[in-house]
Formats: sequence, structure tokens, C-alpha cells
Amino acid sequence: MEIAIIAHDGKKADLIDFLIKNEAILHNEKIKLIGTGTTGGKAEAAGFKTQRMLSGPLGGDAQIAGRVAEGITQMVFFFKDPLSSHPHEADINMLIRVCDVHNVPLATNEATAQLLLDAIAQQL
Repeated sequence: MEIAIIAHDGKKADLIDFLIKNEAILHNEKIKLIGTGTTGGKAEAAGFKTQRMLSGPLGGDAQIAGRVAEGITQMVFFFKDPLSSHPHEADINMLIRVCDVHNVPLATNEATAQLLLDAIAQQL
């Protein structure tokens, strides 16, 4: 299962903490992580093998949306910062829409991401 990881600057540390907390599940050979540039780099620094896309503002969100549309990425963890504005908001909304269109689970916060991981952990 390919899981995309994305986080706004104000939420990157929260996402990395979440990954570390769930490393037993995420290091499973059946799980593949992909991430936008900086988020993917931080995940790699924390010990997670991650295929890195472009930075979100440079098209990484769109690359991941393409993978969702193609059926490659089956789940998205996008820790959004709701208290900040983002210049690439159109790309963010497009990714959310593509997940909805293709019925792909999308977690925008830790509580939802944990529920999704707990659900797939039972299947691994």
C-alpha cells in the first residue's frame, strides 16, 4: 500500500512525530511512503524510506494527486495547518478533490490518520 505524506510547515514536526509513533506499522514491507520534498526529507532523516516528489508549492501536491488518480497511491496523510494561508491553495484543494473523486482515504489531522493506520494494521 502506497501512503502519501504531506505537511504544511507548521505541522511537519507533528507528522514526523506521528510517523515515529507508528513506525512498527509503517516499516512493514507492504507499506511504501511517498512524500512532498521537504516532508519526505524529514521523514527520511527520521529513518523512513520515502520516495520524494517535488516540494508542495512547486508541484508535489499535483504529483501526488496524479498518483491517486492513477490508482497508485491508496491513502494520503496531509497534515494541514488551518491557521495559516498557503499560496498553493488551489493545488491543495485539487488534491483533496482527487481523493474524494477516487474514494481514497485522506487524513488531514493526526486523529484521523491514526484511525486509518489502525484499520490497515489489522490487515497487514
